[in-house]
Amino acid sequence: MDFTNPLVYGVPCFLGFIALELSYSKVFDDKDLYKWKDFISSLSLGVGSAILGALLKTASVILVFNFAYDLFNPVVDGVRTNIMGYESFGYAWYVWIVCMLLDDFTYYWFHRQNHMVRFLWAAHIVHHSSDNFNLGTAVRNGWFTILYKPFFYVWIVIIGFPPEMLVVCLGIEALWQFQLHTQYIKKLGIFEKFINTHTMHQVHHACNIEYMDKNHGGILNIFDRIFGTWKELDESIDIEYGVSTPPNSYNLYVILMHEYQNIWQDMKKSSNWYHKFMYAFGPPGWSHDGSTLTVKQIRKAMAKEKLEAERKKVEKEKELKVA
Repeated sequence: MDFTNPLVYGVPCFLGFIALELSYSKVFDDKDLYKWKDFISSLSLGVGSAILGALLKTASVILVFNFAYDLFNPVVDGVRTNIMGYESFGYAWYVWIVCMLLDDFTYYWFHRQNHMVRFLWAAHIVHHSSDNFNLGTAVRNGWFTILYKPFFYVWIVIIGFPPEMLVVCLGIEALWQFQLHTQYIKKLGIFEKFINTHTMHQVHHACNIEYMDKNHGGILNIFDRIFGTWKELDESIDIEYGVSTPPNSYNLYVILMHEYQNIWQDMKKSSNWYHKFMYAFGPPGWSHDGSTLTVKQIRKAMAKEKLEAERKKVEKEKELKVA
């Protein structure tokens, strides 16, 4: 059974909504919401990603999803049968719902690993490298994530879900992710309990230390809540968007490659092969000499400083009482 990827219809809508938000912000609201050079870079990266995606995603579906599906779900006596012995899944409505849930679960871990593994972060950082947060930023996609993304999702077709069903679910996920990149939609009440909303995605794009590496979810926020990465927007905190190691350039090559170059420079700091491995595949910020810290290490140090400050405050109060 053939299905059309929702992104076929979504891309023209993307451009229309970007034009609408851009026009509204420039004429009626925040003239600095879009910065022209940054926007042109984002749009150019988006166009390149769409072109590469049209080529590589088609190849990945054929080479990865279809190959895995046929290998693990051969036709036995005219029936698609998983190698575990059960009949592969069809197109019933409830199968679509399960596939969408598995897609969302996989998106969470795919997205989280893009933040936890530096070599993957080098590809994903492109999306976070702008210090603007708008619908234009939504299309600011790295070109190299396409190469490894299918391998995170292939398990879904291995267990028996048709490749075309998964591709549609991936498209729906992408549509939801796009519209999250706006500051004009505020908190959504009861939906905040289970949906990944616009304010939650603002947290995800912030480089404030209390917000970093939070809210990796796709459509649902349940996996962030379960695995401890959920964070609500605190409106008393001024959000700063971007990354701690920005490219400081509008050049596409620099934006795409700057973190790979940073990895290479860091790997040369030590002759120890474990150190070299960790600089490439450890968490961003890891260093063998403590010259840079991971987000977890920074938070731990901040918590320690806070406790120490509170301890000193209590001791001082005690001294004043005695005096």
